[in-house]
Amino acid sequence: MTAITIQSVPLAAKALRQGELVAIPTETVYGLGANALNQSAVANIFAAKNRPSFDPLIIHQSSADRILAYAREIPPEARLLADAIWPGPLTLVLPKQESVPDLVSAGLSTVALRVPNHPLTLELLGAVDFPVAAPSANPFGFVSPTTAQHVKDQLGDKIDYILDGGACRVGLESTIVGFPNGVATVLRKGGLAVEKIEEILGHSVEVKTHSNSRPEAPGMLSRHYSPGVAMLIVEESASLPAYPAGSAAIIFGKDNKLVAGDSELNVFNLSPSGDLNEAARTLFAVLRTISQGNYPLVMAFSVPEEGLGLAINDRLRRAAARE
Repeated sequence: MTAITIQSVPLAAKALRQGELVAIPTETVYGLGANALNQSAVANIFAAKNRPSFDPLIIHQSSADRILAYAREIPPEARLLADAIWPGPLTLVLPKQESVPDLVSAGLSTVALRVPNHPLTLELLGAVDFPVAAPSANPFGFVSPTTAQHVKDQLGDKIDYILDGGACRVGLESTIVGFPNGVATVLRKGGLAVEKIEEILGHSVEVKTHSNSRPEAPGMLSRHYSPGVAMLIVEESASLPAYPAGSAAIIFGKDNKLVAGDSELNVFNLSPSGDLNEAARTLFAVLRTISQGNYPLVMAFSVPEEGLGLAINDRLRRAAARE
């Protein structure tokens, strides 16, 4: 089987109705979509990604009302965030309706819900009468795809169709917010800044650390997004450690000290202008390029811990994590 790249929403909708796998574009990353109410189709997602069944999936629909119908309870602050952000890079974890299969929620009593902000996928979701489960369209633990070609390179022989919607404009997965014990909590940092969530809610929120087993929400595992090479995180203010010839460095901003005087290093700049939004869009493409190289060591300089920088540093640290 070789994935067929298409731009036809009717064909993508037909494939989903038939239980096939369709990679779909969102504003964050490409997702690997299947009918969330079809357990056989959902099982094929796990098989294609080699994803452990204890890691829950996010389900998607075309509007807040349609997706929140799969929640048993909706806290007022969840509705406030949904109204302010959707369609957008926000996932809400809420108590689930019985119609959501346990395979989707990894046996948890909650389900992750989202309305993505991409015109092709919104059209597709509006054309089907079921929610679409869609984790990132890459092998489990590897770099998330931000173009149709990225999906084809990694999963092209394991899925049916790729709906090509161009490059993702955010480039980081959605921020996940849950309400354990009624308290708004960021379960995964992502393409929506924590500060924006706090602005909408009018108060500070808790930020959860990662989990190595039985995560509460998708993307919480401490080792994830691996480029398959040795990586070292260098904090923003730290001096450059010794490195083998031919090593690579991930930097941020035009004033970074690596731009001049380190001719043996292969330098990848997330944003020469120091724009965190551009850095977020570039991050996974840089990690993917590095994964295709032959570098004895990759040193990633952390970016400022503000706005989307929190999520960028989170992805870098997890890409560098060891078993």
